[in-house]
Amino acid sequence: MKHIIPCIIINVALLSFAFGQSVTQKESTDSRSEHEVRQAIEKYRAALLRRDIPALEQIWADDYFFVNAAGEMLTKAQRLANLKSGATTLESINEEEELNVRIHQNTAVATSRVTIKGQYSGQQTSGQYRSIHIWVKGSTGWQLVANQLTALAAK
Repeated sequence: MKHIIPCIIINVALLSFAFGQSVTQKESTDSRSEHEVRQAIEKYRAALLRRDIPALEQIWADDYFFVNAAGEMLTKAQRLANLKSGATTLESINEEEELNVRIHQNTAVATSRVTIKGQYSGQQTSGQYRSIHIWVKGSTGWQLVANQLTALAAK
């Protein structure tokens, strides 16, 4: 009996250390993933502003969709066509509050409030929007699978 108690104490200590390591490793992985997603978002913004079609073809997943501020759902092909034709041109995209990125294994959800100035589907637009992006990490890295803009009322 005297030998069992020290063995139990040692096992509990080792198990708590092992569980602590897995939490630390998860936090480290999440932090690295968050950094990668933030970089992907900056690359995405730059590509939109430059109308960089090859970059956007890589950033947007094949089944990507976008819900614009009017509630219309556009596919990757439709967005690319709008950019190629000049129907969509953006002059500026400015972050109005801290970008919030949450990691869930190989999926990231990013939210922010942005001010956008430009033209969407041939219509001049300027205003503040709530933005949500959903990114998935695959074999080629992080890709945008969906995003939505919701127009905010003027204050």
